[in-house]
Amino acid sequence: MSTQVSPTVRRRRLGLELKRLREEQRLSREEVAAHLEVSVSTVSRIETGRGGLRPKDLRQLLDLYGVADEETRADLEALARAGKVQGWWTRHAGELRSAYSTFIGLEAEASWLLDFEAITVPGLLQTESYARALLASALPAMTDDAIEARVRVRIQRQLARLDGPTPVDLWAIIDESVIRRRVGGPLVMREQLKHLIDMAGRPNVTLQVLPYAAGAHPGVIGSFVVLRFAQDPDVAYIEGVAGDVYAEGTDVQRFTLAFDGLRASAASPSASRDMLEAALDDLR
Repeated sequence: MSTQVSPTVRRRRLGLELKRLREEQRLSREEVAAHLEVSVSTVSRIETGRGGLRPKDLRQLLDLYGVADEETRADLEALARAGKVQGWWTRHAGELRSAYSTFIGLEAEASWLLDFEAITVPGLLQTESYARALLASALPAMTDDAIEARVRVRIQRQLARLDGPTPVDLWAIIDESVIRRRVGGPLVMREQLKHLIDMAGRPNVTLQVLPYAAGAHPGVIGSFVVLRFAQDPDVAYIEGVAGDVYAEGTDVQRFTLAFDGLRASAASPSASRDMLEAALDDLR
């Protein structure tokens, strides 16, 4: 197994395999939870890669699922051990929601990101000042220290994924309102727009702006990110006030199709650059 695969992806692989084995045995999550003497939510977290698994519990599950082949058992046990390795973001576990930590782990392993943002600049393309102003407005009850911690994580994500040894290919589409909304005031937005223009010039970044003139479009479902992996199925991530959602399997297809529709409706990358420069001029 490649040592380049992140712990989050390894946990996800293990979870998907355990889910497949459970369904082959026609067992419900409730039945498995009762067998392990844990909650149903714990089983759900294991199968979605958001929770760890003790060696003893894994052996119990493999026995319950009738997995007798020693090589298969050894492979799954190796996945479980590798999944316990901690990524850089786990140092901030007390400051981040668990679902967001899971997203960062998946993002760390993704080879391609398809990101549509209807309200804000994509996290990987935000300036430090923009991120700070955005968090302060969206989370007014959060302390200054907590905001600074989140800003640091956001900047570290950017360094890891856009400036690291294996930069991700990012295709971002943003609604025109994103470049017109003055988050943090004119000075902050001027810096942010300049940054977007610079980032759009990178070979691994494609940026399109969806103009108001496009009218109704597939993005009315809201912001989302499709994460694509070299060796694993795609995952769609939808962040919401009521909680984050991960879509997998055939459910990802509707987000991929929506992104294709947005790509066709949005201005071309060169025309989008013109829109960014026009928005910047309006701030001068």
